[in-house]
Amino acid sequence: MADFSHLLPTQFILYGDDGYDSHAIRLLLEEKQLSYELAFIEDERPDELAELNPYGTLPILVGRDITLYEFNTIFEYLEERHGAGKLLPDTPKERAIIRQLAWRLQNDWLALGKVLLTHPDSFDEISASHAKKSLQDSLITLSPIFGKHDYFLSDHFGWCDVILAPLLWRLPSMGIELPTQLCKPLLQYQTRLFSRPSFKNSLTSRVNYLDRLDT
Repeated sequence: MADFSHLLPTQFILYGDDGYDSHAIRLLLEEKQLSYELAFIEDERPDELAELNPYGTLPILVGRDITLYEFNTIFEYLEERHGAGKLLPDTPKERAIIRQLAWRLQNDWLALGKVLLTHPDSFDEISASHAKKSLQDSLITLSPIFGKHDYFLSDHFGWCDVILAPLLWRLPSMGIELPTQLCKPLLQYQTRLFSRPSFKNSLTSRVNYLDRLDT
């Protein structure tokens, strides 16, 4: 087993790839301004990952005395352990509302997005076609709600925005194009998200970000 005792309490190693989940955790770490080393995993996964995560999934967040590999658990730990860049409101009622909204985003939009982002080896065209239509129609229909606040149903950047930003960034990869006239509030929301320094830093390549701004 690898020894991570040299890490400071505010230092982490993030084992991740180019996928949605890894991107969201990078954004989370950037928003909370935590120091981390990105151990980027491409195709072959080293044997040490099996020691860190019995499920073999990414991302894996490793601290001096803790190893986490479930998406929401990573968020809850960092939110409770590190106060900077709070992503949940102050009161129990407000926090419960945001957690429930985040759960709905993951079960509705994110679930559809992950169908479209499936690896080509297991890609199902029929399921993907249904997911694409459902996600695109839902985003178009609900676009007006993004015009009421700077961020998702809030005036402050929060956990729901961390979930949405990497998903919206990947819409072109999913073949989803939002009509400008119908989706102006949502497109403006995207611009606010993608312009945040934390989001720029969460990208595995700064060049990718600049290329997207030019299109």
